Amino acid sequence: MSVEFLWDGRAQPTRGPKPALTLEGITDVAIAVADTEGLAAVSMQRVAAELGKTKMSLYRYLPGKAELVALMIERAIGEPPELSAGSWRVALTEWSERLFAAYLRHPWSVDATVGRRPLGPRELGWMECALAALGTSSGLTGAERLDAIAVLAGHARMLAQQSAARLDESGMTAAMSEVMTRHGARFPELTAAMRETAVEGGQNQAFTFGLDRILDGLAALIDRRSARS
Repeated sequence: MSVEFLWDGRAQPTRGPKPALTLEGITDVAIAVADTEGLAAVSMQRVAAELGKTKMSLYRYLPGKAELVALMIERAIGEPPELSAGSWRVALTEWSERLFAAYLRHPWSVDATVGRRPLGPRELGWMECALAALGTSSGLTGAERLDAIAVLAGHARMLAQQSAARLDESGMTAAMSEVMTRHGARFPELTAAMRETAVEGGQNQAFTFGLDRILDGLAALIDRRSARS
């Protein structure tokens, strides 16, 4: 796949009839299919059919499915967010929440953004945005700052994937209820935690809880580096 395709676009055909489609329109149709049926349902043939065109007609606009998926990611994730001014923690919280929301809007993007692949300007822009929020003044090395962003993104990806699979805490609790009724005595700590949660609440807070703990760890590390200097 050509990386330049993501960065510079593809020249419009200069011969033949006037183009009846746009890359944006093609990509939007592909996203709609993926949102409804998953990434596996997206193919050049399927998108062409949705547009009322032939498969071969799409090749006037882009080389193939790999390029189409890359464009889908760029369009679905959107432009890097403009984060609120303030502390690095406030900014990274907002960044993580917005990334999580993007994954929730387009669950297929979790699988589409795994593995070695060309990266477009919007994806890299999200990384740039987060790194700028953390800043060199944090005292962290370049590798540590990159790792911090990777951990935050991984947390958002994992929770979005669970949500897409309908494995939130309430779903897990329902799935375990029958087994725990029969075998709860074997798992006293789990039984106690579930009973306490049923009384006091606090379900479905895994994203916020995990995000706060990650940022607590970063804050502790930054504070140690600051004390040493």
